[in-house]
Amino acid sequence: MDEIDKKILNILQKEFPLEERPYLIVAQRLGIGEDDVLSRVQRLKDEGVIRRIGAVFDGAKLGRVSTLCAARVPEEKVGSFVEAVNAFRGVTHNYRRGHEYNVWFTASAENEEALSEFLQSVKDKTGLTDILDMRAARVFKINASFDL
Repeated sequence: MDEIDKKILNILQKEFPLEERPYLIVAQRLGIGEDDVLSRVQRLKDEGVIRRIGAVFDGAKLGRVSTLCAARVPEEKVGSFVEAVNAFRGVTHNYRRGHEYNVWFTASAENEEALSEFLQSVKDKTGLTDILDMRAARVFKINASFDL
């Protein structure tokens, strides 16, 4: 990753242009061509440096509900459990931890009923019922951007 890549990442994280051709605006700010920006962004995506480019919305203000879950999953069932969880389009994060509750995930849904139905369907499909449903009592929001 060179200095131009780092500058592109800083702009995409903090100042993404809401324009018809946002990458052209980025290119103009950096004094390079739009095609160069597009190819660099694609390479950074291919390398896994960029996972996603998109807006972040406050789900609660949109009437959605969400939860952080932790599940105790036997090692031999981790693959099938994760597959069942990831089949739900409301899952935003899913990761393993070195803990007795070894699979953690976040999920969001239109309402409480839909979220409860999702959690019950995971239990039904996997036969695993030791899933902690940890709804937020208070929200703390941090700025997860990185100066490069």
